[in-house]
Amino acid sequence: MLDPEDLYELDAELPELSRPVLLHSLDGFVDAGSTSRLVREHILDTLDNRVIGRFDVDSLMDYRARRPVMTYDQDHWDGYDAPELAVHLVEDATGSPFLFLTGPEPDRLWEGFSTGVRSLVERLGVSLTVGFHGIPMGVPHTRPVGVTPHGTRPELLTGPRPWFGRVQVPGSASALLELRLGEAGHNAMGFAVHVPHYLAQSNYPAAAVTALDAVAAATGLVLPNDELRAAAVRTNTEIADQIAGSDEVEKVVQALEQQYDAFAGSADRESLLASEQNMPTAEELGAEFERFLAEQDGDG
Repeated sequence: MLDPEDLYELDAELPELSRPVLLHSLDGFVDAGSTSRLVREHILDTLDNRVIGRFDVDSLMDYRARRPVMTYDQDHWDGYDAPELAVHLVEDATGSPFLFLTGPEPDRLWEGFSTGVRSLVERLGVSLTVGFHGIPMGVPHTRPVGVTPHGTRPELLTGPRPWFGRVQVPGSASALLELRLGEAGHNAMGFAVHVPHYLAQSNYPAAAVTALDAVAAATGLVLPNDELRAAAVRTNTEIADQIAGSDEVEKVVQALEQQYDAFAGSADRESLLASEQNMPTAEELGAEFERFLAEQDGDG
């Protein structure tokens, strides 16, 4: 049987950590609006950090499914962008240390990977493990960005009532990790940020701001968001300018607003789609926006 500690290596000399938080952001699963990526890049670009550990990507990745980039220069191979599943030691704005696991979602050995991260959690005395990503939703960009929290204990969760009941969805390594950590008695949670489905393929900084703020509130970490907020303002202005040029698209957004307000204003609603109003379907809304954006691309 594979020893979970064989899947990762830590630096020989580590600073003394007092029940740190572990964040994780893995590429490969649904991430509407590039929410997780934007938060990850923001944290690593703005806060002091260094890599203190690495997982064995040769054991965990399918290179033929996600081929790493290589550089060819005239007559020879000049470089290889090796994938890295790394554990960073980061300091928040006050100097408090936390851990951040980043890299590609494993293609193989999900159970082994989960056991390996659990070993890391127990070895370093992690107090709380937190993940985050964006999901496409039938919501308008003109309303506050929503978020669905989930966790291994109800006591970890605060905020508004759930948007979802019991559903089955495609799994992810991050979701399995949270499940297995909970079964082992560890605190773990995550945030699924609601991104307007017509913006799911674009960078949507407003969702990243919501994710970062949710992580900060749950963990007590001080995570500045000024740069993300400024990017969100610019992006929202661009979206508004594009939509203002089309009566059809404005009507679509208004329909989404009515649907959102009907849900948000009724405590008896069980689903965002539980409305008696005759609203366009997600496919119809998406088609309208795709056609509109294609026209914008055609106009340069």
